[in-house]
Amino acid sequence: MSEERRVHLSRSARVAYEALDVFSRTVGTFAAEAGIDDRLKELVLLYASQLNGCAYCVRLHTDRALKAGLTADELTQTATWRESGVFSARERAALELTERYVRIHEGGVPDEVYDRVGGVLTEPEYVGVSWLLVSINAFNRVAIAGRYPVPPRGGGAAAK
Repeated sequence: MSEERRVHLSRSARVAYEALDVFSRTVGTFAAEAGIDDRLKELVLLYASQLNGCAYCVRLHTDRALKAGLTADELTQTATWRESGVFSARERAALELTERYVRIHEGGVPDEVYDRVGGVLTEPEYVGVSWLLVSINAFNRVAIAGRYPVPPRGGGAAAK
């Protein structure tokens, strides 16, 4: 089935999509107030989108991650963050939490992950990253289900 024949939730139920967008912006503000800077925010949004296989959101968050100060080397190392030495303990904790939220159906966030991540992130940071992950997982599903075309480099969100 071609993308033209797919229902695009962002256009077909505009009010619901706009509510999701408002939710996402609210979560972003909350995360910033909790101490999550744009670099960490974009790192987890990008990694979640990679794990979910959302090419649309990967492009969007790659562009935003570069603007937030992540380097090309760091972006390429994201997939191998455990073996890579380029990420801080805080970033590594957030990346591990990202994996658990994407794979929430595989037993949730195990106690050992919760304890390890909670030993690095403050409670407000943990909560901020968690809400970012709830939001991006919703957007990934909207874009993947609708087979949203990958926007051009630096092109922003075509679905909106």
